[in-house]
Amino acid sequence: MIPTPHNAAKLGDIARTVLMPGDPLRAEFIAEHFLQEPVQFNSIRGMLGFTGQYKGVTVSVMGSGMGMPSIGIYSYELLSFYGVENIIRVGTAGGIHRDLKLKDIVFAIGASTNSNYASQYNLQGTFAPVADYSLLRTAVDIAEREGFRYMVGNILSSDTFYSDAEDTMDWAKMGVLAVEMETAALYMNAARLCKKALGLFTISDSLITGEITSSEERQNSFTDMMKVALETAHRIG
Repeated sequence: MIPTPHNAAKLGDIARTVLMPGDPLRAEFIAEHFLQEPVQFNSIRGMLGFTGQYKGVTVSVMGSGMGMPSIGIYSYELLSFYGVENIIRVGTAGGIHRDLKLKDIVFAIGASTNSNYASQYNLQGTFAPVADYSLLRTAVDIAEREGFRYMVGNILSSDTFYSDAEDTMDWAKMGVLAVEMETAALYMNAARLCKKALGLFTISDSLITGEITSSEERQNSFTDMMKVALETAHRIG
């Protein structure tokens, strides 16, 4: 089924490793500033995707949109139909841990969720979505080498940005570091399809202090996270 309903790429247009920010304009920024000779392979529904070279390794980058239904569609098509083996989500998250500061990096070893996404698998229990360890270890080693500020732990993938219950901070008592909206679905898709996934995030705001970065900063900066993801893609080849 190529092209898919949501991706105009032909077979061979997309690399085995894809960086996946939520914002398609961040995908464009990564392609323009970090990839050599990037070629656009998708613009359906404004979800931009590009393939280029990073230090001699072919890498793709594509937006996922907001929320688990959106990344669920795009990541499933990449992993199922385009031969993609690794997806590294490069996103933003709201910090709910007192030691996290703006622009710190968080690596999601696991992704708790208030979503019902896992119900499709008909499991008689609660599935715990986790990162691929080889990707996680590689990325953390790179962040350590570069001297970046980071934390590794559990994050929350929430179905709601504006929660009527206002209960996001309740997750902090279980050691959850930050909240975003996509990674649990990505990890579940990767698990089901026997592929690899990792979520890493730049802290764009703090639910503890109320500090927040601008939309322009979220789109065009956070380059430490991008460098870690690209170096990870380069190292795994």
